Amino acid sequence: MNRKTKRFAFGGMLLLGLLAAWVHMADKNYIYKALAYNFADIDDNLIFDQRTVDAPAQAQPWLKAANYNKVKLPAQLQQLHTDLESVAFLVIQRDSILYEQYWDGYSDASKSNSFSMAKSIVSILIGAALRDGHIKSIDQPVADFLPSFKERAKSKITIKHLLMMSSGLNWDESYANPLSVTTEAYYGTNLKKVIKRLEAVEEPGQTFSYKSGDTQILGMVVEAATGKSLSRYAETKLWRPLGAEHDAEWSVDNPTGIEKAYCCFFSNARDFARIGKLYLQNGIWNGDTIVDPAYVRASVSPNGLPTDTGEPADYGYQWWLLPNYKSQDIFYARGILGQYIIVIPEKETIIVRLGKKRGERINGHPSEVMAMIAAVNEVVK
Repeated sequence: MNRKTKRFAFGGMLLLGLLAAWVHMADKNYIYKALAYNFADIDDNLIFDQRTVDAPAQAQPWLKAANYNKVKLPAQLQQLHTDLESVAFLVIQRDSILYEQYWDGYSDASKSNSFSMAKSIVSILIGAALRDGHIKSIDQPVADFLPSFKERAKSKITIKHLLMMSSGLNWDESYANPLSVTTEAYYGTNLKKVIKRLEAVEEPGQTFSYKSGDTQILGMVVEAATGKSLSRYAETKLWRPLGAEHDAEWSVDNPTGIEKAYCCFFSNARDFARIGKLYLQNGIWNGDTIVDPAYVRASVSPNGLPTDTGEPADYGYQWWLLPNYKSQDIFYARGILGQYIIVIPEKETIIVRLGKKRGERINGHPSEVMAMIAAVNEVVK
């Protein structure tokens, strides 16, 4: 090795050493994991600590329709599944499975990451906590539950502001930047510290601005209000009453920490569909009210806030909305890689799609959502 090569190697090692020192001093050790795994994946339960959400001893299996898997869906939909690497596609109509298909070794029992579909689950748990009396009103200040929100402008933020994604907090919803707060929340090990650092930079309740941090705070409110972890409360209020067939998992920031409320609920297509059925039935399951119907209606109605472009947000309380789409009022939960629970109340139909890729967006909505709705509308009468 000549002198020039030695100097180059020494300089490289010195630079790496300085970067490593900065990472440690800046408390950003999560970067190593972020760089190692590069981007979130549907099987990230294998790389994170998980908390189990137990299914009941007595499950409530879905019935199969008389024409189960006999309907012929458009060829364009099959091509879409191929292009976007779907792993599960399920259609429920009137409490029965009309159609289901799986790819890449996945089955009706395979766990897959919900990603931001978990936001809709957290909204349901807020509704359940209201029903149980743990929360008096969604107009309650977050500070009633989290002392760090008694500070300065954060004291104005209410549960409703968080539900509507209008907290005004300085959360950077960036997935590509390894230094963003979203990356730290996903790969880091101390969510409470991440949330405590946030500052209110805008007046709450004025503008819709999608922020995973808002949902994370809602999850922390549920835990503080109920005295249970998010997983245990989901188990009590959802997974067991809804008769889930398989245990679910929720990623936590560390083995004794808290759930990543804004993402990372792992389950299968059939059990995810139960979330859609609960809201299709206005929060009532087998005669028991889990969430008050009034809260359900508010959750799937436009929240009335403008986006930063001035256009009205197609959003309720942590649910995406397609109001009056093809003369149907549709609501859906969605995750970053094309995870969907789509509910078409007019046809008593639920669509679940899980996969590895998403398509382009049209007016803020994924193009494949409209394609799946159109395909299912062709065969469901």
